[in-house]
Amino acid sequence: MIELSAGEIAAITGGELIDGAAAETIVAGPVEFDSRKVAPGSIFMALPGATVDGHDYVAAAGEQGAALAIVGRPVGYPALLAPASERAEGTDNSAVFGADEEGYGAAVLAAVDKLARHNTDVLADEEGMVVVGVTGSAGKTSTKDLIGALLGDLGETVAPPGSFNNEIGLPYTALRASRGTKFLVSEMSARGVGHIAHLTTVTPPKIGVELNVGSAHLGEFGSREAIAQAKGELVEALPAAEDGGIAILNADDDAVIAMRHRTRARVVTFALDERSKTGERADYWASDIRLDEVARASFRLHHPYGEPVDIRLGVFGAHQVSNALAAAAVAVESGMLPASVARVLGNHVAASANRMDVRTRRDGATIINDSYNANPESMRAGIDALAYTAGGRPEASSWAVLGQMGELGEESAEEHTELGKFLGTRGIDHAVIVGTGVNQRAIADAAREHGVDTRSVEDVDAAVNFVDQHVKPKDVVLVKASYSDGLWAVAEGLLADEGA
Repeated sequence: MIELSAGEIAAITGGELIDGAAAETIVAGPVEFDSRKVAPGSIFMALPGATVDGHDYVAAAGEQGAALAIVGRPVGYPALLAPASERAEGTDNSAVFGADEEGYGAAVLAAVDKLARHNTDVLADEEGMVVVGVTGSAGKTSTKDLIGALLGDLGETVAPPGSFNNEIGLPYTALRASRGTKFLVSEMSARGVGHIAHLTTVTPPKIGVELNVGSAHLGEFGSREAIAQAKGELVEALPAAEDGGIAILNADDDAVIAMRHRTRARVVTFALDERSKTGERADYWASDIRLDEVARASFRLHHPYGEPVDIRLGVFGAHQVSNALAAAAVAVESGMLPASVARVLGNHVAASANRMDVRTRRDGATIINDSYNANPESMRAGIDALAYTAGGRPEASSWAVLGQMGELGEESAEEHTELGKFLGTRGIDHAVIVGTGVNQRAIADAAREHGVDTRSVEDVDAAVNFVDQHVKPKDVVLVKASYSDGLWAVAEGLLADEGA
């Protein structure tokens, strides 16, 4: 964050310094919402949560060295009081920070948004910082990590840790950009129409990446058309081509390529072949795609600026080829040489926790931990990687340790049944389904019907115990579910004696 005084921050946010907060206090940032992580000179934003209220920790944050706290209500400690007009009374913000009937969290976030926008604008105007926005139903975090690695080779780059892609995570990340930052990567998610449009007002993008329109969050949106409408808000926010705006679109996805009519930016396309699935001729495309023994892809990258280059990815899964093409397009269009793209992608390994993290134990069993989140598209990609990896090992068995996929709405039962069928069509040997809910039963029933040896267990501990007792050397285990299931604990348990 650029250095500002508390008085300047009050003017930017429209807030009021209260309870003895001094206008001349220098604030260097960044912003934190966990009082335990506050560093000297930073900002603490007091957000209400499902179980705790950040307002109760303002004093603790001050003791940790916070230069300023942003609050929605007075707490008897020096702070910046966010404008009450931003409380958005009647708005359900529970998906963001838990119950907030008084709108205090909304007010704090609105103030932080204004500060993040100011920080972004100053760095763009004075330092030439470029904001890259990334969205899609699947692959956002992996692609964001690839883009961050590539652009980091061109200059100082700030990208969100993990999946910090919502109303809290995006300004949190933006306020980590400071003097000297050349690129800010903003991962943008949505639970409904208008959410991405809002995020683009906080960090206005110059480059926008549209990965795909799938069925993630279908229960919240209601239809794929509504998802496409929401995702396309990113390219609508881009500047015109003559002002440097670039929309990078997946030409293999019909709903994404249709977004070219919703932007004034220059359109650049990527696809898994020169002629995409939609018939478009892609600007960036792959040929000679191959997978190694643990499903790491290599391919030839074709681009508009000369001879193709050979890429060997350090991340796992055939689906990463499309993500890498999108990231390569961002980098090359930002001035990076294709040969440098190949070098950086070859050295990059998974940067976000529990995302296709592949580790081999001392006994030779391989654990694929992709447990951070799940939707039908990413589930199939993970199962494909599992089938491929196990298929290349003589006498090895494949194990799918799965939980449920969240936020699928009326399609949930059907999608979980289809997932069970998919396990059978891909020849998966063993399935361990964690949990006893309707969705888990649907996976298990369909998997059994399609020839998969299936075991249902109640919880994480039971899953770890069962798999650890039955997995053999050289076997391959995939662990995957939606975030709420917390199945990363299964992967951690299976690797507990490995020093992982």
